[in-house]
Amino acid sequence: MRSRNPVFSRRGFSGGHAGFDAGPQAGTAQAQGNPYAANPYAGNPYGQPANPYAANPYAQGGPDLQQGYPPQAPARAADRMTIDDVVARTSITLGLVVLAAGAAWALRLPVGVGFAAGLVAMVLGFVQSFRRTVSPALILGYALFEGLFLGVISQAYNEVAKGAPMQAVLGTMAVFAGVLIAYRAKIIRVNARFMRFVIGAAIGFVLLSLVNVLVAVFVGGDGLGLRTGGLGIVFGVIGVVIGAAFLALDFKQVEDGVRYGAPREESWLAAFGLTMTLVWIYTEILRLIAILNND
Repeated sequence: MRSRNPVFSRRGFSGGHAGFDAGPQAGTAQAQGNPYAANPYAGNPYGQPANPYAANPYAQGGPDLQQGYPPQAPARAADRMTIDDVVARTSITLGLVVLAAGAAWALRLPVGVGFAAGLVAMVLGFVQSFRRTVSPALILGYALFEGLFLGVISQAYNEVAKGAPMQAVLGTMAVFAGVLIAYRAKIIRVNARFMRFVIGAAIGFVLLSLVNVLVAVFVGGDGLGLRTGGLGIVFGVIGVVIGAAFLALDFKQVEDGVRYGAPREESWLAAFGLTMTLVWIYTEILRLIAILNND
C-alpha cells in the first residue's frame, strides 16, 4: 500500500513499500524453483499477512489491488531494477548536483537566488514524492536547483569557516561508507520498528528546527540556540545520525527493490532518495563544522 506521506512515498517505490523481513512470495519469478521461496521467518510477527511490509509490493495481485489500483504486468528480467541501474542513476543525479553547485560557486550567485533555488528544489521534491509514477525530469530538476542552493550556502559557509565545504564533503563520504559497511555486515538491521523510529526522530528534528527559525525571526538572537554553541553541536550531531539512519533505509529499499524485481524506472526513485539523504548529511556536517570553527 502506497503511503500519502511524502517522506514514506520517496522511501517506498511507486509500487509500495519494500518488504521488511520478508522473503519473495511464492509464484513470483524469484520464488519459482527457489529453495528459499518458503518464508523461514514464519514465526516472526513481521512476517504475518496483517503486516503491510510482509508482502512483495511488486508481485501481480499484491497490496495495491486491494486499494483498487490496476494490476501491473510482471516485469521481464531485462526490465527489472539492478544495482547497476541504481548506481548509474545516482551518479547522474549527484553529478548534476555537483555541477550546479560548482556553477553557483563560480558565478557567486546572491544568497537570495540560492534560497529561491532551494525553495524550488523543495517543491519539486514534494511533487515527485506525491506522484504515483516516476518522473526523471522532476528528479533531475530537483538535483539542478538543489545544487544551486548548495553552491550558494557552501560559499557563504566557506567565508565563515575556510575549507568547511570540502571537510563536509569528506565527512559525508565517510558517513556513507561507514553506514554501507555496517549495513552489509548486518550491524545495522532495518525493520519496520527501525523505520518508525527514524521517521519519528526526523519529524521531531525538523519541527524543532522550524521552531528555532521562527523564534529567531520574531524574537531575535539565535532562537532556541539549536545552531550555536554546545547545544548547536549536539543538535548537529543528532542531525547527522538521523541522516545516517535514513541511508540505512535507502539501502534497504534498494536491496528489496532488486530482490523483488521492481521495474527498472524505479531506480530513479532510489537515486532520488539517496541524493536527498546525502544532501541532508552534507548540510548538517557543514553547519556543525561552522559551529566548531566559531567556538
